[in-house]
Amino acid sequence: MSVEKTNEVGRVILDRFESVAQLTLSRKSALNAMTWEMYQQLEEHLINLENDNSIRILVIRGDGDKALAAGTDISQFKGFTDKDGISYEHTIDRIINRLEAFPKPTIAAINGYAVGGGLIIATACDLRYGTSNAKFGVPISRTLGNCLSIHNYQRLAKAIGVMRTKELLYTARLISAEEALSIGFLTDIFKEEDFFSKVLEIALKISKRAPLTIGATKEAFRRINRNHFEFDDMISKVYGSKDFAEGVAAYLEKRSPVWRGE
Repeated sequence: MSVEKTNEVGRVILDRFESVAQLTLSRKSALNAMTWEMYQQLEEHLINLENDNSIRILVIRGDGDKALAAGTDISQFKGFTDKDGISYEHTIDRIINRLEAFPKPTIAAINGYAVGGGLIIATACDLRYGTSNAKFGVPISRTLGNCLSIHNYQRLAKAIGVMRTKELLYTARLISAEEALSIGFLTDIFKEEDFFSKVLEIALKISKRAPLTIGATKEAFRRINRNHFEFDDMISKVYGSKDFAEGVAAYLEKRSPVWRGE
């Protein structure tokens, strides 16, 4: 993996396709390696989209066909101190926690490298689709000699297992799309020529399903991951909703339901 030196700050671009929001990590000259400005923009977009009722699903992709994101821009670490490291990891945790807790389904569309911070972004998403040229890993034992936050070690361990996480971090190797699919990290692999259109097709399909059902499902697994099993509030919200009444009525009337998320 070769990253060209560049002064390009990069940006995170928001596009909308019906009720699908798409965020594109855009810094092609550096394989979309994340700058501080890009992390800030990502967080701002997430905050703005959280309560946007016109959006029912979020897709995150990289600009071009070479990477989702090749980590965090290394030049930004020059002169870092221990306190800077703690501040950086806390900032990344805050942003990734917000992505992981995003109230609507999230999809990572991975064409090329998803390494370091790019892998962490993908891991925080609900579904992950890749092309056959996708590569995954955290090669910091070969490159920077830094570490992750305890929360990101935990995310990786939950996604790919403790032993495999250790092996990837110890050896600094990257895994292929096929291996990522075989261990359950990738949801599916699509051909490169129609990759993003295929991911968008899936996103649009999900966006037309019952939003309260999907939201309850996401919240259930969030609580399970935290060993919190009280769920009556969500059951009450769903069964007491207008959408549930609409679903029952539509079934009995033999028509398609109209979901409003209410």
